[in-house]
Amino acid sequence: MKHDLRPLMVCAAVLGWYPLLIVTALGPRPWPFTVFCALSYAAEIAARRYARSPVDLLNRVHLGVTLRFAIRETAAILLAARTAGTDSPWFAALVLGLLALHGLRAAQTGMAFHYNRTLTQLPVLTRNLDAVRLPAPPWNVLVNYQGMRLLYLDVLPVGGAALGAALGADHLGAAGAALGLLLGLAAVTGLLPHLRRIRPLHDSAAVLKAVNERLTEYSPEVILYFSGPNDSAYQAAMWLRPLERIDRRTVVVLRERDMLHLLTDTSLPVVCIPAAADLMSFGALDAARLCLYPSNVGKNIHMLRIQGMRSVFLGHGDSDKEASFNPFTKVYDEVWVAGQAGRDRYLRARVGVRDEDIHEVGRPQLTGIHTAGPGLPYRTVLYAPTWEGWTDDLFHTSIITMGPAIVRALLAHSPPVRVIYKPHPLTGYRNVAARRAHQRIQALLRAAELSRSIARHPAGSSSTGLLRHLTVIDAEPALYDCFNQADLLITDISSVVADFIASGKPYMVTNVAGMSEESFRERYPSTEAGYPLTKGLSELRAVLLALEQGGEDPLAATRRKLKSYLLGPDHPDAMTRFNDAVNGAWERAAPSDG
Repeated sequence: MKHDLRPLMVCAAVLGWYPLLIVTALGPRPWPFTVFCALSYAAEIAARRYARSPVDLLNRVHLGVTLRFAIRETAAILLAARTAGTDSPWFAALVLGLLALHGLRAAQTGMAFHYNRTLTQLPVLTRNLDAVRLPAPPWNVLVNYQGMRLLYLDVLPVGGAALGAALGADHLGAAGAALGLLLGLAAVTGLLPHLRRIRPLHDSAAVLKAVNERLTEYSPEVILYFSGPNDSAYQAAMWLRPLERIDRRTVVVLRERDMLHLLTDTSLPVVCIPAAADLMSFGALDAARLCLYPSNVGKNIHMLRIQGMRSVFLGHGDSDKEASFNPFTKVYDEVWVAGQAGRDRYLRARVGVRDEDIHEVGRPQLTGIHTAGPGLPYRTVLYAPTWEGWTDDLFHTSIITMGPAIVRALLAHSPPVRVIYKPHPLTGYRNVAARRAHQRIQALLRAAELSRSIARHPAGSSSTGLLRHLTVIDAEPALYDCFNQADLLITDISSVVADFIASGKPYMVTNVAGMSEESFRERYPSTEAGYPLTKGLSELRAVLLALEQGGEDPLAATRRKLKSYLLGPDHPDAMTRFNDAVNGAWERAAPSDG
């Protein structure tokens, strides 16, 4: 079994200079001490920036940064004692200066902690809602790293002591300490006005009242409610643009503080209310008669308990996965699906969702998806696998058993194809094997040549072009932008299939479970118009060659039919149907519903 020795090597590189400092201080050897001192600072800075895990390991074994800096300062004191003598006034000034510097750092760290805690513990946070004005923040150097940067001020007395010993100028250590104290005092003084400005924010009741009054003025009619881990922000983000375009005034309600900054830009007012008690007593939300839920999570219960509000489960994409007919969905007053396929899915599953509570509203997010390929002199294949799911029952991802092989086959194909790899944002969240496969795929694409001559143009000419593979692990480019760059999609059983079918372009769906083709298509209706891809990848080359040759493939007509089944009719358009659905649900949510 192999062990990663890199963390231990980083720890050794950080700690190794300190014994040398003690030895050269006792020597005394001022010039070697000066060199080792500079290298020790450089190692600390580099490790903190590029190798945080080993640094955290040192903290866990009680060799934290404060102790390490204290050892270096002790070495400087020993050097001064050996060269200037303990009876020198400059020696006493150096020792007292270092102690005072630590006292100032403690004061600054406490002030920075208080400042950060006040802002991060506000009972409600907002965007696009001018309710509580946050004062301009201080310089990052004053509040970040909990005083870590101020700790580096000891380079002045330590470096001064080293140079003083080498040059016979004993006063340099004390002078460095004095300069460090002046800078530390300036930092503490600079924080004082910022602490005064945030004093009104200590009154949680007043903050809640101010936001409540401002939101009451806005008088929201519809709520988009969302809670979840950081990587799930996309589930709420996909509904922001459609909700900006509906007739009803909408507010976004979040529960996690980090989500406020992770959510993409929107013109909608956004409020984050972490505490359940604050949420359920937040009177401004009483004006809303309709609450939309993009995800099934435990904290939904806090909003569902609020009386008089009609609840609608939107989901974050229709698919044949079990998550798209979760039994928990029956707690909502209504369930909205894109098309007839979503309705049939719930009825087949018999999870307690009544047919009259299901409404087909289309997928308004799909506006702007192109029905033609990018028109480049080579073909582009988008590989967009789903993630491993919360349990093995939802294990539809191909990334572990097929992912690296799919990418290798695409890279080896002739004529060459461009590969866009966009994994699900939660890939590797639960399963280590999925995370490792994801890393292998990235390594394959990094190793592949990013530009090469295109030997064959679809029209038969000898033109060449630049082919660059792409790994997309951030929010941009968005999934639908990747659709527009692709000629072919390879994906798993997921909502990506239903969304991509809006383009009318061919797609392949991985058969991870190794089912017979008949059983596979019967269980997962969204695969009807796609080409199955088994673990041996035997079907891949034929599909790529057919794509290269051009022309309409045999499943094009089936895709057109399936598009209507999965996404609903083209007329009226999805945005109109979605807006009508919101208005209809709002009207059904009579005040007496509660």
